[in-house]
Amino acid sequence: MPSRYIKKILAANIYDLAKETPVDRAKGLSTRLQNNVLIKREDLQPVFSFKLRGAYNCLQNLSPAEQALGVVTASAGNHAQGLALAAQHMGVAATIVMPRTTPEIKVNAVRSFGATVVLQGDSFPEAYAHSLKLIEEHGYVYVHPFDNDDVIAGQGTVAVELIRQIPEMHAVFIPVGGGGLMAGMAVYLKYLNPDIKVIGVEPEDAACLKAALEAGERVVLPEIGLFADGVAVAQIGERNFAIAKDFVDDVITVTTDEMCAAIKDLYDDTRAITEPAGACSVAGLKKYVAQQQVADQNLVAIASGANVNFDRLRHVAERAEIGEQREAIIAAMIPERPGSFKTFCQALGNRNVTEFNYRYADQQSAQVFVGVQLMANGGGRDELLAELSAADIQAQDLSDNEMAKIHIRYMVGGHAKVNDEAVYRFTFPERPGALLNFLDKLGHNWNITMFHYRNHGNAYGRVLVGLQVAPDDKARLMGYLEELGYAFHEETENPAYQLFLSPSAVD
Repeated sequence: MPSRYIKKILAANIYDLAKETPVDRAKGLSTRLQNNVLIKREDLQPVFSFKLRGAYNCLQNLSPAEQALGVVTASAGNHAQGLALAAQHMGVAATIVMPRTTPEIKVNAVRSFGATVVLQGDSFPEAYAHSLKLIEEHGYVYVHPFDNDDVIAGQGTVAVELIRQIPEMHAVFIPVGGGGLMAGMAVYLKYLNPDIKVIGVEPEDAACLKAALEAGERVVLPEIGLFADGVAVAQIGERNFAIAKDFVDDVITVTTDEMCAAIKDLYDDTRAITEPAGACSVAGLKKYVAQQQVADQNLVAIASGANVNFDRLRHVAERAEIGEQREAIIAAMIPERPGSFKTFCQALGNRNVTEFNYRYADQQSAQVFVGVQLMANGGGRDELLAELSAADIQAQDLSDNEMAKIHIRYMVGGHAKVNDEAVYRFTFPERPGALLNFLDKLGHNWNITMFHYRNHGNAYGRVLVGLQVAPDDKARLMGYLEELGYAFHEETENPAYQLFLSPSAVD
């Protein structure tokens, strides 16, 4: 198998459209991590992503008869743009099926390359199913985003360039979605130099390769996180998994906050503004250095793409400091009397308060939601909590509490007297009218006692809802929510809710 892919990779002739991308040294990261950190700039491709390589190589390897039939794919992101540009360049008709939730910036980009865009369904599986119907109806040739030999070979040209650009590499960090880039690069790097460590990086809430390696076979994740949409794939590709088993040394998973911090790192060092998937590898590199304690090595991260909606950057900025462990989010109890806030600030020492949320609850004490800047000399969360405890201030760390960071920090109010309140966090497809549709489906059956929604410039909306549900009606609610089809998590016992919003606090 390796020799077959090596021949395909070396035969890939893509440079009349794709470009050989530079490698930039991340000066700030290199100094902080005490390693030579190098960034392969695939965000500089004409479609701002490596996906052009594989799509173009695949089209070139179709027969003239297949090209004449036209091509189709299902994609919500970078593969769609890569295939559209490649098809335009070659004079091949291309139809791209995209979920209706696809950000407008990506839909417009695909249309600008002359492809026909079909908006179908709310998710990739629905778009994919429709693309198969179009094949039956029109005879199109399907170009898979990652599970295709010629696509894999096209992505492998990234490794060919790296071997030439950086003769000595200790480890290469590659973002993994469906696994096309990882497969193409891994097989070539290991063939040329088995000593190079090839490390895949996935979001911890979309880690399909890690799950497959642990199970010994490909698995379908029941639910995937959507923040890093470029690598949000429920199942690793069949060909890609076969390669990964033999040629990938390790898989590292990273959090949303760690990816946000990596986006900021890339901006600071290169002025590139990558999408979350594009910075995933940098987040994994940082985690690898912390875990393995390596020093003075040449570490390469693939900045795989930069197709990010501008309005998503506010969410990135809010989370970057937490991801870099330069900010902590805490809940603290302070006495309800004049001067308490000043006393609390004195207990923080030289740390700055970045956020302070409070509403009067009773005459004895107050729960406050506080953002605190951590000290640059290593004073982390544990030290902060210990110092507050020494000052007789009860505090709880909410820095890893997703509900607290997405919803609670933006909510105004306090504890309400309402019976039988249950709290749920929902994710639903974001498109015009989606919020109204969500409320229409939910509000006719149970009284809504609390509601928070905030658009993060994403394909999916996030909502926190309080519902008045009698205990003997809980089973009916569960059945209804399952039927509704939106991803949801119950948060009634979440400490952030209990501290700041729960009716039980005023019973």
